[in-house]
Amino acid sequence: MTDLSPSLAATLDEAVNARFDEEVRFLAELVKVPSDNPEGDCAPHAVRAAELLEAMGFTVERHPVPAELVRANGMISATNLVIRHRFGDGPTPGPTVALNAHGDVVPPGEGWSSDPYGAEIRDGVMYGRGVAVSKSDFASYAFALRALIASQAPLKGTVELHLTYDEEAGGEIGPKWLLEQGISKPDYAVSASFAYSVVTGHNGCLHLEVQVDGKSAHAARPDTGHDALEAATGILTALYAHRPELATRRSSVTGITHPSLTVGLIQGGINTNVVPDRVTFRLDRRMIPEENPAEVEAELRGLIEKAAAGREGIRVSIRRILLARPFRSVGDAPRLAALFAGHAQEVLGVPVGQTGIPLYTDARHYSEAGIPTILYGAGPRDLLEANGHRADEKLVLEDLRKATQVVARSLAELLG
Repeated sequence: MTDLSPSLAATLDEAVNARFDEEVRFLAELVKVPSDNPEGDCAPHAVRAAELLEAMGFTVERHPVPAELVRANGMISATNLVIRHRFGDGPTPGPTVALNAHGDVVPPGEGWSSDPYGAEIRDGVMYGRGVAVSKSDFASYAFALRALIASQAPLKGTVELHLTYDEEAGGEIGPKWLLEQGISKPDYAVSASFAYSVVTGHNGCLHLEVQVDGKSAHAARPDTGHDALEAATGILTALYAHRPELATRRSSVTGITHPSLTVGLIQGGINTNVVPDRVTFRLDRRMIPEENPAEVEAELRGLIEKAAAGREGIRVSIRRILLARPFRSVGDAPRLAALFAGHAQEVLGVPVGQTGIPLYTDARHYSEAGIPTILYGAGPRDLLEANGHRADEKLVLEDLRKATQVVARSLAELLG
């Protein structure tokens, strides 16, 4: 059971319903503006989002990320948007709650049944790249805040919207940058997710690039060179042999199983008749919340170096590409999770549990800063159901309505 009065819950639901057609149009406008990352030229989307939000009556802060920092993170442009609304004027200000969603999306790829930027609606379902991950939560968070304001409830505290643009590249110049720059200092954070569960933990991720250098030679005289591909094959064999052991390391977090390791990219060689002088590959190591990232990286580096040792004329260099630390529950996060789960269960009419997910998200930046954080937002039961990162990404619009009601109700109780 939740502690929110039935009358206030009904008032908030009515406020959401009254503007729901507008919310759907708002989301459609966001989907129609491409914000693919890569290549990561996302400032134009922020311009359009800010226009739409200002038309709703919000004051929008625009925080362009310095160009040099954007380039260092593999993007072209990024502008973070922040909206703040304070409730109550008393001497005790109440908590500040940040709601974070990202507007950058993966490129659409092939196989769509409609325009990936068309925001087409068929049978109550909107289709488009980013409609679920996570432009939907630009809408759910903004319209939940609007419902709170319209309710005129006696609340205390501040709600902030953090609308950022680099989640697909790691979040370093989105939420993390907002926190490091002191632009926001929230007491709680909620990050974009789906409606039928509250996420309290997720995997971390380590990307390493391994470069194996040897010496080229004519294929007629391979003995005069040092075969980088042969050495790389030995390293890859060792990495793949490591995977069964990873499967024995079980997580205690519901929804998360064990660590994984994938080699996702490999390139090298000069020509068919030349001994390869260089092979480069990149690996993805997913970490369960219980793992220490420094220990994971040290273990991998040791395994790679051991597999390459003793090979004449072979040099191996290892470069970290990305480190996304696991997301864990900190501070008062269990209370925040229980509050959202309770309201979600009441609105959706089905059991709503707390779980972990085997992904990594921007939520980790808030929890790393010691901020109690959960993931909750608009969408189905999981990423596969939403076709996230696949063709025909979709969102059931009734799930958008209900998630907006859940967010509004939960914020009202938290600020009450």
